[in-house]
Amino acid sequence: MSTINTSPVAQAVGRRRVSADRVLLNIIGYVSLTILALFCILPFILIVSSSLTEEKSIIENGFQLFPTVFSIEAYSILFKYPSQMIQAYAVTIGVTAIGTLVGLFLTAMTAYVLARKDFKWRGTFSFYFFFTTLFNGGLVPWYLLVVEYLHLKDTFLVLILPLLMNVFYIIVMKTFMGNIPEAITESAKIDGAGDFRIFIELIIPLSKPALATIGLFIALGYWNDWYNPLLFISQENLMPLQYYLYRMLGNMDGMRKAMMESGAVVNLSIPTESLKMAMTIVATGPILIAYPFIQRFFVKGLTVGSMKG
Repeated sequence: MSTINTSPVAQAVGRRRVSADRVLLNIIGYVSLTILALFCILPFILIVSSSLTEEKSIIENGFQLFPTVFSIEAYSILFKYPSQMIQAYAVTIGVTAIGTLVGLFLTAMTAYVLARKDFKWRGTFSFYFFFTTLFNGGLVPWYLLVVEYLHLKDTFLVLILPLLMNVFYIIVMKTFMGNIPEAITESAKIDGAGDFRIFIELIIPLSKPALATIGLFIALGYWNDWYNPLLFISQENLMPLQYYLYRMLGNMDGMRKAMMESGAVVNLSIPTESLKMAMTIVATGPILIAYPFIQRFFVKGLTVGSMKG
């Protein structure tokens, strides 16, 4: 029979070898993540730099990582009418807050029902939800439904209802809740708790990672929405931030084209390119500030919600 060499010298050599391999692996990992982080950060630095660069310098030299000719003209134009910008921010924050809370609650309730194995019609309802992702009535029927039958044009609700439910989010939430042990709900039923109480006091606290993840997705959808306002909003006091910025940029491009077609001299100092970058900063700034606070829930929610036990 062969014997395994377990002498202190052999053990020390093995530990040094494992330690060296781990150090090499850590070095490769840190270097790779650093390079990846730079690729992610550099575009944002370029956007900030371009928003603070004079328009003429961008046209002559292109976009650069550091401003060659410093200028805040783009931000001056954005905030030339601060009341309109504040109103657009208020509408967007209100729509995002209300839509996220209501949409997240409805998504969680729907997912919980579909995840319950004792629900007789869960397969039928799951197919019904999935079927809506394959076929729809089209843009014209959708517009007529909202405007002619529901009379939601130029209302606050038209900014909330279209994005309130998403089948993909329901499926992710359903998968997460399906991993919660049934013994938890069964023991609560034995103690006399009803379904709604079980959902509020047990399922919701256990689903915080998934709720944070889906909540972020829903909030991003509302925050970045400009298409629904384009279709259904004409009053300035109901314009969300993204549509307000979109319309401002469109008006400026239209003015430049009209001046060129009429033969007038176009003022190159109009900061079209730098204005686009400034709009990006104004539109994404609050999301960038909020993301670090829910990052740990976001990562855990993606990991657990994508597995089926």
